[in-house]
Amino acid sequence: MFSMRQVPVPPGGWAGASRQRRPAMPRPRPVEPRRGRDCRAACRGPEAGAGGVRPSGAAALPMRALWPLCLALGAAAAAAAGGDGRPSAERSAVWGPGLRAAAALPARYFYVQAVDARGLRFTSSPGENAFQVKITAPEEQFTRVGVQVLDRKDGSFLVRYRMYASYKSLRIEVKTGDKHVAKSPYILKGPVYHENCDCPQEDSSAWLEEMNCPQTIPQIQRDLANFPTVDPDKIAEEIPQRFGQRQSLCHYTIKDNEVYIKTYGEHVGFRIFMDAILLSLTRKVKMPDVEFFVNLGDWPLEKRKPPQNLHPIFSWCGSSESKDIVMPTYDLTDSVLETMGRVSLDMMSVQANTGPSWEDKNTTAFWRGRDSRKERLELVKLSRKYPEIIDAAFTNFFFFKHDENLYGPIVKHISFFDFFKYKYQINIDGTVAAYRLPYLLAGNSVVLKQDSIYYEHFYNELQPWKHYIPFKSDLSDLLEKLQWAKDHDEEAKNIAKSGQEFARNNLMGDHIFCYYFKLFQEYASLQVSEPKIRDGMEKVQQPDDDLFPCTCHRKKVQSMQG
Repeated sequence: MFSMRQVPVPPGGWAGASRQRRPAMPRPRPVEPRRGRDCRAACRGPEAGAGGVRPSGAAALPMRALWPLCLALGAAAAAAAGGDGRPSAERSAVWGPGLRAAAALPARYFYVQAVDARGLRFTSSPGENAFQVKITAPEEQFTRVGVQVLDRKDGSFLVRYRMYASYKSLRIEVKTGDKHVAKSPYILKGPVYHENCDCPQEDSSAWLEEMNCPQTIPQIQRDLANFPTVDPDKIAEEIPQRFGQRQSLCHYTIKDNEVYIKTYGEHVGFRIFMDAILLSLTRKVKMPDVEFFVNLGDWPLEKRKPPQNLHPIFSWCGSSESKDIVMPTYDLTDSVLETMGRVSLDMMSVQANTGPSWEDKNTTAFWRGRDSRKERLELVKLSRKYPEIIDAAFTNFFFFKHDENLYGPIVKHISFFDFFKYKYQINIDGTVAAYRLPYLLAGNSVVLKQDSIYYEHFYNELQPWKHYIPFKSDLSDLLEKLQWAKDHDEEAKNIAKSGQEFARNNLMGDHIFCYYFKLFQEYASLQVSEPKIRDGMEKVQQPDDDLFPCTCHRKKVQSMQG
């Protein structure tokens, strides 16, 4: 089974090609906020201290003659940066799903883009305190909302907030200095429901529109193409017979928007992630009646090939040698559900912790992990041989304990965010796909990804040499690819940026919810008979420890009509 994390884990804004209804904002043009400081440094001269140099051609000029020139250049730089180098309240932009009341997520979010008075977008941080965000419920005495403004260091900010109660309306103020930014204050006319509020949208098409979900998702189409029809009665009998004794499985039925489960196998602890996403979905939208099996183990299960009788098995990881129906990984699912909760690593927090600028990163390739694949042993061996090129070490030995003397000693865990002190990130399979790839892509380092038979739900949309640098499964060309990256620094930087934009535009919380719902919706349409609550199934209960219960206006209307 997977090992649980020792520490629990947590625009791009506009969506990519699969979410074409959102227009793409133009790429920012560079501003030059540093020119004035550079000039002052140049004007200090050698006598001002080590490192000071005079401007070219000015060595013979006295310092009093240089100051007017420096002041003029400093003023020009300030004008180029927006007059005073600060964001313009009128021209800066604010957008995102967190400004829509109906787009309920565990942690809602929106973006702020700093733009100067001339309409030029900042491409570096204007300062982490450049914008202030205040969220209140005007009709309530207290507002129980946690807010974080995350500086993405590229001129944009990700604002996330988690509601701990539901409100009739919310007021979101975004300011720079004492001025409201863009169309602030934003009024979300409610009800605005928090994560634990059980108030599903009855009309699934309305929910899909509210969430701005794509019409189709190619990976879902590919996976379900293997199953023209699904017979719930047949799979309820055959899948447990085939896999129930040797594997860890969950048999789920969703009926009338209630979740029921029966488990098979000894190691079913990872059902908590599947339970949690299904309960969260049923609180937000009426799910179709559907019956399916989830594989809780590492490896995909369905190894048969047509025309053999294929069984539909949902798994967190797919492979080119199997026919499992892939879902977002348990890791990514948990990080979405627990963002601003009990997780420390998630797709939002990583965007504010991408390390130094590209030019200031360590140029050694970096990797840390456990010994879950022999290629990882080879990577550590390469690191021993070429320590100036690769820094790779194990944090735990489990699979190859007998080789610990050869590849140890183990090193201490470091914060994932510290990975991004390094320019080159090596992504190499573990037992299956390495589930850290979404977070590596979201950083500001270039990913070198091992060729693999395994994939997560989004891998088929990634393009080698656009979003990452590929290397062979046996690592035989890894050094060559690293040398290419060093010799082509600008191209490597652009690949890192494209990978980052992909993660921002395709792997946020709303994308994960859309993926799950579309998957179950399309799978349900293949069923040839009604899903049933089978013998031995138990109901999965919604959490009952919510300190601030909500009143669902939809259920209230229904009861009045009844």
